[in-house]
Amino acid sequence: MIVITFISPDEKRIPVSAKDGETLMEVAVENDIPGIDADCEGGCACATCHILIPDGFSAAIPAMEEDEQYLLDFLDNRQKNSRLSCQIKITDKLDGMVVTVPEQG
Repeated sequence: MIVITFISPDEKRIPVSAKDGETLMEVAVENDIPGIDADCEGGCACATCHILIPDGFSAAIPAMEEDEQYLLDFLDNRQKNSRLSCQIKITDKLDGMVVTVPEQG
């Protein structure tokens, strides 16, 4: 099992077990991670699953596509490591990753 730790907006660390092929958003929703609303249910249409990826894992996730880039551009709290969790499929390369869920901006 792959373990991903989410840090909620109130800074609680929440480790969860994930399966290869799930998205970070699906895992967050299944585990009631605060701050991941997923209003569009993974359709890359809302940015309510905004997360921050640690630098050490950026090479292990696919490059950002235009739709994701466009949605992130509208966020006031966007950072250089911002991503949408609905666009990141879990693989064993992500085991041990710590994802931060920022305050919604």
